[in-house]
Amino acid sequence: MKILILSDTHDLLRPEAETLAPGCGLILHAGDISSEKVLKRLSEFAPVQAVRGNNDKEWAEGLPLFRDFEAGGLRIFMTHKKKDLPKDLSPYDLVIFGHSHQYAEAWTEHTGGSKRTLLLNPGSCGPRRFHQPITLAILYIGEDGWRVERVDIPHTPRESAPKFGPGSMKKQIEIVMKETEKGNGVSAIAEKHGMDKTLVEQIARLYLTHPGVTADGIMTKMGL
Repeated sequence: MKILILSDTHDLLRPEAETLAPGCGLILHAGDISSEKVLKRLSEFAPVQAVRGNNDKEWAEGLPLFRDFEAGGLRIFMTHKKKDLPKDLSPYDLVIFGHSHQYAEAWTEHTGGSKRTLLLNPGSCGPRRFHQPITLAILYIGEDGWRVERVDIPHTPRESAPKFGPGSMKKQIEIVMKETEKGNGVSAIAEKHGMDKTLVEQIARLYLTHPGVTADGIMTKMGL
C-alpha cells in the first residue's frame, strides 16, 4: 500500500504532488490546506483523510482537529500542531503533524522496548517559506513492514532567494506589528517587505486579537 502524506499546502497543490498521487490507496493531509479545492483535487486520486489547521477557516469547519485511525495495519494519529499530540503515543505506530513547514522524522521508544512510534512532519509542499525545502512524504506498507520516504520538490528560481533568512522570524513579526499599527493591510505589507502573505496574515491576526502581545508571545502562539 502506498500513502501520500502532505501538509501546509496553503492553497497551492504543486504538480509534483499531483504526479505522486496516482496509485496511492490513501492521501493524508495534516492541515493548513487553506482551500477546499485542494482537497477536492486530491480526492480525484484517492480517498483523503485531513485535519483542520490554524489557517483553515469557515470552509473547513467540518474537518476534525484530530484523526485516530488504521491504515494498512498501522494505527495512525494525525493533527496539525505537534503541541496537540496526545501525551501517550504508545498506542500508535505513526503520528503525523505539520505547522512548522520543516520536515522531521523521530522515533519514540516506549517502556519495555517492545514497540516504538514514528513522529513525522512531512514539511510543506505549498508556497516556499524562507530558505526551507519543499517536501512531502510517502508511506509504503508491505508484507515485510513499512517505511517512510521523504520527497523533496525543487523550487522555482523566483522562490530561491527570499529576503529573509531562516533565523529572522522575530524580525518579521516585529515588522508586521509595526506596519499593522500604522494601519497597513496584509497584501501591502507582504509586497513591501517580500514576505509570505499567509504568514503576514497570521501574524497580523494574532497581533490584533491579543492586545499587548509581544513578538516573543506571537512566536509562542504560532508554536515556534
